[in-house]
Order: sequence, then structure tokens, then C-alpha cells
Amino acid sequence: MFKQRKSLRKLGMGIKSAVIAAGLLGALQAVPAYADSVHTAKNGDTFYFLAKQYGVNLDKLMKANPSIEATNIYEGLKITIPGQNMQALSVSGSEAQPLSTLKVLTADRVVQAWGKSFNYKSTVKVKATAYSAAASENGKWGPVDYYGNPLKLGTIAVDPNVIPMGTKVLVTGHSHPDLPKNAFVATATDQGGAIKGNRIDIFIPASPQKVNEFGYQDVTLYVLD
Repeated sequence: MFKQRKSLRKLGMGIKSAVIAAGLLGALQAVPAYADSVHTAKNGDTFYFLAKQYGVNLDKLMKANPSIEATNIYEGLKITIPGQNMQALSVSGSEAQPLSTLKVLTADRVVQAWGKSFNYKSTVKVKATAYSAAASENGKWGPVDYYGNPLKLGTIAVDPNVIPMGTKVLVTGHSHPDLPKNAFVATATDQGGAIKGNRIDIFIPASPQKVNEFGYQDVTLYVLD
């Protein structure tokens, strides 16, 4: 009889534990989970658009992604969305998406790309090559630009007699899987002994083997205001 009571007691405790666990699980499921999430960028994404889409503060969104320049958001880029309610991440697709194709309004001196409009003052056609962060390509100073800053997407080497150092340009007409499609903003912050005349060298954050696939390409630069 004692053994039977002990078994019944164990059974009752087991049922009680299961009920409590189920209740806790239900309570946990009812509480919104707030945590950082990762958004894979699509054509046309901007920080402003993503802040509206996910209902986050624009400044917080940009601070959560310090290595991403607002003008260089491209397809496939991983963007951290801070402190998100994971139950609220499904967003209606009814919102109008920004333009993803390159469009030039010559009369207005405006070029549109990635849902943004850029005012430009001139265009320059150049022959482009590409380089990586490999030591063999960067000499004794290592993978840094002319000013000593780490090489990053958007770094280009130029002939300062043709394109002054510090000039911002929209690079178009290129083709490489590790570069943004259609266009990307770059800044002339590097130089190279072989970069003379209408030549630029584009830094690509990839292996030397992949970078070599770029070869020689004719690209057009829109010199931004």
C-alpha cells in the first residue's frame, strides 16, 4: 500500500510538473522576443527604408552597423536590425520598393541608383583594374590606403592629376560578384605607381584569385557634388 501511495504521489508530482512546464512555455511564447536580427539587403534598400520597415530608430540602426556606409548598401549585404521583436519582422510587401536600376537624368545632372539620387558635376570614362588586401599588392605599408586607413569597399586608387584625392564618385559599368551591382559610391583615397591618367584601381574585399577575375574593364565615373 505504501509503495502504491508513493507511486501515485510520483505520478501526481509528474503531472503537476508537466502542467507548470506547459504554463511556463505558454508564458514564454506569449512574451515578445526582443533581440538583434540580421537583414539581408535587397536592391534598393536604404537605412531610412529599413528603419521604417522594421520600426526602429534610424540613428540606432546606423550605429548598429558602423562599418556600413549609407551610400554603399547593396544586394546580399548583412545588416543588423537592433532590438527587434522577432514576431513583428514579417512586413507587408505592399510598400513601394525604391528603384534598383541605374538611371541618368542628364539635363538635371542627377544619377539615380539603389533608390537614391546623386547630383553629379561631371563624368569621367576610365580603365579600371582591381586589387585585394594581399601583402604582395600593398607593399611595406600593408592593406591601408594613402592616408593610412584600412582598405574597404569603396576605396579606389587614382591618378590625383586626373581625379583629386578625396573625390567622391559613383562607379558604374563594372562587373564583379564581390562588388555592388549597377553602381557604388567610392572615394579616391589611394594611389598606385601604375595608376596614371584615366585609370583607377578598385579595392575588392575578396581573395586575390577572385579579385584577378576583374581584369580590365571600361567604367564610367560620376563625380559627385
